[in-house]
Amino acid sequence: MAGVHGQSVTDARGGRAAVEAVWRIDSARIVGALARYTGDFALAEDVAQEALAEALVSWPTDGVPANPTGWLLTAGRRRAIDAFRRRAARDERYASLAVGRTEADGGDDLLFDPDRIDDDVLALVFTACHPVLSKQARVALTLRVVSGLSSDEIARAFLVPTATVQARITRAKKAIAAAGVGFEVPSREEQRERLGGVLSVVYVVFTEGSTATSGADLMRVDLAREAIRLGRVLARVLPEEPEVHGLLALMELTAARFAARTDADGAPVLLEDQDRRRWDRGAIRRGRAALATASAAGRGLGPYGLQAAIAECHDVAPSVEATDWSRIVVLYDALGQLAPSPVVALNRAVAVAMADGPAAGLVEVDALAGEELFRSSHLLPMVRGELLTRLGRAEQARSELAVAIERCPNAAERVALQRKYDALG
Repeated sequence: MAGVHGQSVTDARGGRAAVEAVWRIDSARIVGALARYTGDFALAEDVAQEALAEALVSWPTDGVPANPTGWLLTAGRRRAIDAFRRRAARDERYASLAVGRTEADGGDDLLFDPDRIDDDVLALVFTACHPVLSKQARVALTLRVVSGLSSDEIARAFLVPTATVQARITRAKKAIAAAGVGFEVPSREEQRERLGGVLSVVYVVFTEGSTATSGADLMRVDLAREAIRLGRVLARVLPEEPEVHGLLALMELTAARFAARTDADGAPVLLEDQDRRRWDRGAIRRGRAALATASAAGRGLGPYGLQAAIAECHDVAPSVEATDWSRIVVLYDALGQLAPSPVVALNRAVAVAMADGPAAGLVEVDALAGEELFRSSHLLPMVRGELLTRLGRAEQARSELAVAIERCPNAAERVALQRKYDALG
């Protein structure tokens, strides 16, 4: 009996793993196809989740179906028809859908039309990132419907309660319905107008993964990897948009250094101290290829493309000393023209310090002291402390680092700052 029981446990685990794998790969296509079928984004997401729950019960006991994605589509479609019928008494439109969309209407082959898959995913992305939603809602909804993450997974990634994520998603779906947002691929002109908002959502996810704003860990690698996956989806469905490739390049080239960014205890390792043999050469190749695609469009690099070009300078250099810092300063100059911000200016100051010496960099940094953004941030005193250390002004450096330690919200980063502070004696 023990052997039989063990086998059933193994099958159950395998069934659940299969559900999770299929959902992670095809959730966007499934929700997109159901949204096209129902004409109702919120309903499509709901019935897709119901199909997922049904699979989690069925597959571990009945076995994984021959066509797992088709099974989920069928289950979601049936749930949608049930919903249509429940609504039929009070809504003439749903009554006609309930009658017209029966088992004889073409089945799942029509739902999962290969010629419509990319359009479905594209419509899903633009719906989840619609400007009627707040940025927090767009991030949560995108991770839910495009990435297929559960509310629990999103909550863990951003260190917030699951109930908070669920509330954001619920409010987002209601806002989309109230605004009458249709599930459709926007026109070319509207795509270009709204693309920046879409890319911003993906970049927010990536930056939170690559340098966590709070918590004990420096990075949340799974979250950053999910952003890269979203970037690849966008590059597939919007291949003619150079800034999509620019963002993908930036994420790949940045993620290439993840393995070397922390030590065995999880403490940050500075760029100059990283073992470059641990950098992911495959990610660097992918990032450079995406950057080349962005450049080949002939429209000039956008903000993400320029940041990718800066990341490329770091990734191809054999050492910090051999890095082309002068080119990095020029790239930051261009970035400052396209997307000016105090953080861009501070990063440019660091590059100036590397190219022309810490004294030149300190002048640039001190010019930013009045920026509102830096009044409660650890970034400016952290950079000032580093430059003052290099200039041999240890007491002033300790003073700046003490402020940076007090303000820094990330525990792992605070450890690194404390080590610098202690090293100054």
